[in-house]
Amino acid sequence: MCYGVSVRFAPLLVFALCGCQPMQASFDDAGVAAPCTVTDREVTCAPRISVVLGRDVYWRAPSSAPPASGYPVVIVYQGSFFAPSSTWGVVPVGLAFGGYHQARMQALLLEHGFTVIAPAAAAGVAWQTNNGLPWGATTDKAFIDALIAGISRGDFGPIDDARRYATGISSGGYMTSRMALSYAGTFRALAIASGSWATCAGPLCVLPDALPGDHPPTRLLHGRADMTVPLSTAEPYVQKLKDQGLEADLIIDDAVGHAWLPVAPERIVEWFEAH
Repeated sequence: MCYGVSVRFAPLLVFALCGCQPMQASFDDAGVAAPCTVTDREVTCAPRISVVLGRDVYWRAPSSAPPASGYPVVIVYQGSFFAPSSTWGVVPVGLAFGGYHQARMQALLLEHGFTVIAPAAAAGVAWQTNNGLPWGATTDKAFIDALIAGISRGDFGPIDDARRYATGISSGGYMTSRMALSYAGTFRALAIASGSWATCAGPLCVLPDALPGDHPPTRLLHGRADMTVPLSTAEPYVQKLKDQGLEADLIIDDAVGHAWLPVAPERIVEWFEAH
């Protein structure tokens, strides 16, 4: 079944800034110039933009030739009010909530051979995983079902369905956890920044008596100074995973609040490569 995926292009200025030509509606990125440039002042990444069920999906495939099985893929879930347009194109080092580090992570994933897919939440606002509605009643469910089907169908180039990963910050962190709750067997590993269990919200966090027994290996990254999503909500999540014999760890930065950690790009790429 077709879900109406089409390809649009970012403004020509974005491509000029990164030294790339506008991308054609072909999935063969092998041999083209690197899709991103990274300096200590900004990250510039030229995205493709597709539309799935009316929502923008920013994405790029690596410049290297795909493995025979296809590229591994990472879905990056946005934080509240920070649609993918904020973290693609030209992203300055001072962007709020450590957005520069998200852009650098996306660039590093591409460099390491991962296709990166960054879907927009409804109206670019927030994910519905923890809004109190049953998951099946949300528009996010239909969207994510369509997105995953499109990935498997080849709408985002050659993808290895055995190597799918997810990460995100804040609302996107909860959404990353939702992949463990509602998409069993779909993802190899997860990385959650400034978030916690799928149905938690800020300081309000009640974990279920038992987490899914097939919960993917999960790395959480959190600032000790986070007042929006307190560290005290992430710590029990990690501990419960460990108590159930599941693989999990927690990286804490004492100097960071509600934001991507400066070490997030390297620590997330290494986590996914290890799984």
